[in-house]
Amino acid sequence: MVKSFRGGVHPDDRKRFTAAKAIETMPVPDKVIIPVRQHIGAPCAPIVKVGDLVKKGQVIAETQAFVASPIHASTSGKVVEIADYPHPVFGCCSAIVIESDGQDEWAEGLPLTRDWRTMDSAAIKNAIRQAGLVGMGGATFPTHVKMSPPPEKKLDTFILNAAECEPYLTADHRVMLEQTDRIITGILIAMKALGVKEGYIGIEDNKPDAIEAMRKAVDNIVELSVVPLKTKYPQGAEKTLIYVITGKEVPSGGLPMDVGVVVQNVGTAVAIANAVEKGLPLIERVTTVTGGCITEPKNLLLRIGTTFEQAILFCNGLKEQPAKLIMGGPMMGMAQSTVNVPIIKGTSGILVLSAKDVNHGEERPCIRCGRCVDACPMGLIPSMLSILGERGKFQEAKAEYDLLDCVECGSCVYVCPAKRNIVHYIKLSKAQNAAMAAKK
Repeated sequence: MVKSFRGGVHPDDRKRFTAAKAIETMPVPDKVIIPVRQHIGAPCAPIVKVGDLVKKGQVIAETQAFVASPIHASTSGKVVEIADYPHPVFGCCSAIVIESDGQDEWAEGLPLTRDWRTMDSAAIKNAIRQAGLVGMGGATFPTHVKMSPPPEKKLDTFILNAAECEPYLTADHRVMLEQTDRIITGILIAMKALGVKEGYIGIEDNKPDAIEAMRKAVDNIVELSVVPLKTKYPQGAEKTLIYVITGKEVPSGGLPMDVGVVVQNVGTAVAIANAVEKGLPLIERVTTVTGGCITEPKNLLLRIGTTFEQAILFCNGLKEQPAKLIMGGPMMGMAQSTVNVPIIKGTSGILVLSAKDVNHGEERPCIRCGRCVDACPMGLIPSMLSILGERGKFQEAKAEYDLLDCVECGSCVYVCPAKRNIVHYIKLSKAQNAAMAAKK
C-alpha cells in the first residue's frame, strides 16, 4: 500500500532532466573556498593560517561546542587566504581558500579500515563527529548530535528519508541506484549506534527503480523494510514522513526523538558508512545541477568548496539568461545573488531558472479562500500567519497560531491565488521571535 498524509501539493516534479543520468565526478578545482560555517549550531574557527600546507581530509576549522561539526580540507594544497566570502545561507562568512597542489593527497592515516560491528555506540558516534557529518538533505544539523538523544528519550525506530520530494532534485535517487550497499551499511551502523531494531526506508513512488533496488538490498535484513510513499510534496518533511510511516504524531514544538524516532537522509547514510568504516570526513557530496537555463543538467559528485560557477561550467554553462539561481529545490531552496558561492555540506541542488519558470506574479491582499489551509501538511492556518507577520504581530503568530510548527515547505505559496509570499512572512515572524527571546 502506498502511504500519504493530509494536505500537500502536486507540482510538476521536473526530475526527468536528470533522473536517468549517472553521477559524474567533477575534477578537483584549482582552488576551493571552504566556509567555516556549514551546519546548524556554533560556527567553527580556522586552525590553519595563510601559507600552511594541508592534506585532503585534514581538519582546518573546529570548535569545542557540542552542537557543531568540524570542517576538513577537501583537497591537498596551500592555504592562500582566510577572508570573508559569499555564503549560500548566511550571505557572507569567513572561508578558508586552498589552492590545489594537483596531488589530492590524503592526510596521514586516511583512509583507514574499521569493522563497525566491533565498535560500540560511543565509538561510532565519535567517528561520525570527527568526520564532520551533518544532515545532507539541506538542514545541516550535526549528525552526532541527532544521534545522541537525552537518556529519557527512548528510541525504537530509524527512518531513512529517501522521498526526495523537491522538484528537479535527483541526487538521492541516483545514490540509491549507484551506492545501494553503502546506504544499507550506513543505516545498520546508525541503528547499532542508536540501539534500535526497527528501520524503514521511505521512497516516493515516482522512483520505482530505486524502490526495487532498495527492496533487493534489504531482502535478507529482517530489521529493515522499504515503504513506498505517494508522490506528493512535502512527503519528505520529517514530521509528515514519521506520521505516514509509523502513525506517530510529533507533538507541537517537539522533535522526532519525542516519539522515539530518528530520521536521516540518503546522503548522510552513505557518509556514515564512509566515516565509520574508512574514517573519511565529509569533503564531497552529490549535487543535482539543473534548471531551464543549464545546457546539460547533471548529477555531480563535487568537492566542498567548489563554486556554483565551476559546477555550472562543468555542465557546459548556461544556454540562456537566468532569472533566478537557487541552492536546493524551488520550494524550500534559497535564492542566491551570485554564482561565486561555494558548495557546502547541505547543497543538494543548484537550480538555475529562466524568466518563464519564475513568473510568480504580483502579491495581493489575502482573499481568505482557505486554499493554503487545505494544502498545509501541518494543519496550520498559513493565511493568518502571513497577515500577522505582515502587520508585525510576531508574538501573536507564535502564541495563537503555532508559528513554530511551520516547516516552511512552501505548499501554501504554491496554491495561493493572491500570490502572497506567505513563507517569507513566517520566516520574518520566526526571526523576530528568536531575536526577542535572545534579548530576554
